[in-house]
Amino acid sequence: MDAAPPRRRFDLPRRARITRGGHFVRLKATGRRVAWGCMVANWLPAAPGAPSQLGVIVSRRLGGAVVRNRARRLLKESFRLHQHELAQPIELVLVARNSIVGRVRAEVEKDLLAGLARNRLLKSASA
Repeated sequence: MDAAPPRRRFDLPRRARITRGGHFVRLKATGRRVAWGCMVANWLPAAPGAPSQLGVIVSRRLGGAVVRNRARRLLKESFRLHQHELAQPIELVLVARNSIVGRVRAEVEKDLLAGLARNRLLKSASA
């Protein structure tokens, strides 16, 4: 009987989220910053053995609570689905831009993957 390959978890537990204000400030001050598509990203390599972490920032200038929460959900879901494709664990803060309003998840995912690939953060792009 063949052993099944290990299953990857696609959840985004609390330990995989950036929640402290100081952590956001540190990433903005010392991390790499690039704007691509409907988002701006700040990132640093994570400590060896640590999981990738995500923080999301959505400004009130984007719109009302419904619009901001949708933008937040789109960014988190796009990262959640592709977190195992990263070449190495990273600490990533995504900032939503005005162009995210009205986009569907596939468009946001495309922007995220294109930006990660362009910066050699994906496994396929690092080879």
